[in-house]
Amino acid sequence: MYRAVTRQIEVTVEPNFLPGRSSIDKGQYFWSYTIVITNTGAETVQLRARHWIITDATGRKQEVRGEGVVGEQPVLAPGERFEYTSGVPLPTASGFMTGRYQMVSESGERFEIDVPTFSLDSPDNRRVLN
Repeated sequence: MYRAVTRQIEVTVEPNFLPGRSSIDKGQYFWSYTIVITNTGAETVQLRARHWIITDATGRKQEVRGEGVVGEQPVLAPGERFEYTSGVPLPTASGFMTGRYQMVSESGERFEIDVPTFSLDSPDNRRVLN
């Protein structure tokens, strides 16, 4: 699991390779990722937008920007959490994602929080980290 905390908002990510949605002989690899956003602060916040940078094993980057996540702009009161699962295809057997969420506090302050950089690896192509 990958974890980042910004301004008392915790974001955890659990990626999962999906061989059933991948076609390795055609160079199509697919992962799901489950994200949990937990407000450990004292103020209610709302997630307004997302910005992803997706990088495959050849270094090719793709940027994705959009309103909310999975069609929602969740409001998180202190102690509340929001969980969702989404997916990403790559033309390579590994890569990584990183991103940020644009948030707004109940007082109207806009700020960004980090999504931890997370690795996308198919089981037959795991990187060895030293």
